Amino acid sequence: MTPSFPRDFLASLYTAAVRAADPLTGIRSHLPARPKGRTVVIGAGKGAAQMARALETVWDGQLEGVVVTRYGYGCETQNIEIIEASHPVPDAAGLVASQRLRAAICDLTQDDLVIALICGGGSALLPAPPAGITLDDEIAINEALLASGAPISAMNVVRKHLSTIKGGRLAASTKAQVVSLIVSDIPGDNPAHVASGPTVPDGSTRHDAIAIIEQYGLKLPPACIAHLHSKAADAPRPNDPIFASHHHHIVASAAVSLDAAAATAGHQGIDAVILSDSIEGEARDVALVLSAIAREIEARNRPFAKPVVLLSGGETTVTLRSKTGKGGRNGEFALAMALAIDGHEIIVLAADTDGIDGSEDNAGAFADGGTVKRLRAAGLDPRHLLDRNDSYSGFAALGDLFETGPTGTNVNDFRAIMVR
Repeated sequence: MTPSFPRDFLASLYTAAVRAADPLTGIRSHLPARPKGRTVVIGAGKGAAQMARALETVWDGQLEGVVVTRYGYGCETQNIEIIEASHPVPDAAGLVASQRLRAAICDLTQDDLVIALICGGGSALLPAPPAGITLDDEIAINEALLASGAPISAMNVVRKHLSTIKGGRLAASTKAQVVSLIVSDIPGDNPAHVASGPTVPDGSTRHDAIAIIEQYGLKLPPACIAHLHSKAADAPRPNDPIFASHHHHIVASAAVSLDAAAATAGHQGIDAVILSDSIEGEARDVALVLSAIAREIEARNRPFAKPVVLLSGGETTVTLRSKTGKGGRNGEFALAMALAIDGHEIIVLAADTDGIDGSEDNAGAFADGGTVKRLRAAGLDPRHLLDRNDSYSGFAALGDLFETGPTGTNVNDFRAIMVR
């Protein structure tokens, strides 16, 4: 049976996905033992404030510390200080936050415990350039990466080798035991890639960062390139003895959220298929592939019978073709889908689980087989909008933006495609 209100149906799946990513459940399940000494909390990411609040509700003992989140994403906490800074491009407030996090743990002893609350967005919120590199240089790095179309894992390899806090360096600055509780927004859930791994090292090298810069033709400040060619850019290795007593846990992820969305669809009488929780690539290219699958279902009832909803997660990318357009990767995906499903009985919701798609105020957008016709009736050329990376303007004109506000978590993209 096809839902009478398909947008409400798709929105309910998104809500279920976000609810399943509530950090409270995962944090409660992975609480470390209380230490002899102090327990200090540090954290970074778009859901870090909500993670801090959740930890305070379940921790039996004294807590202190500081976390940084995006402007407008803070919440009230008891003893953990919340700092707000800029995302997706760093600012001076983030620089101060990086210094505060390091200062909070650098004098701790082996009797103390650091609980690190890490989630997506932490890379931009923790600018900490090495000597010879300025905050303006780090801003230029982020802008170049965001415009490059590189996958998030590649971006974070570059970031962690141009930082004094990422790539495990923050955790390496303390003698205390460090337990990292991580909400993963990374396809594949590699904990060292979330927020560029301030507390979890990985095996990537500065030479890997140089290769990524060359592969994507990134134009970075000369000081950054010089730093990468020096041993000062080497990050600590995972087998460094300083990490011997450290532990990390993934407390929420896209896989769990998609399972919850699929279960919700089933309860409403619609079969759901999870295609993948780790889809990457250009948003418009992913749209072409997924639209082809949806049209095949519509025309031939294969590889799945309709009605059905196709669910997927991961993180697509957008290579910027214009500096004037507005919108994020989910809006770009939805607009490309609209062009590919024009005239078909297919409806799409694409949205970021943190509630903000790119730098605008929407989580994503709805698109369907009539979107293109409605855009043209409004005097807008959908192909021109896509060419200018201006999906936001198009969906705003139609009233088809999907707006939720900050959700307090971040397990990356959520896409639901219903074939009626």
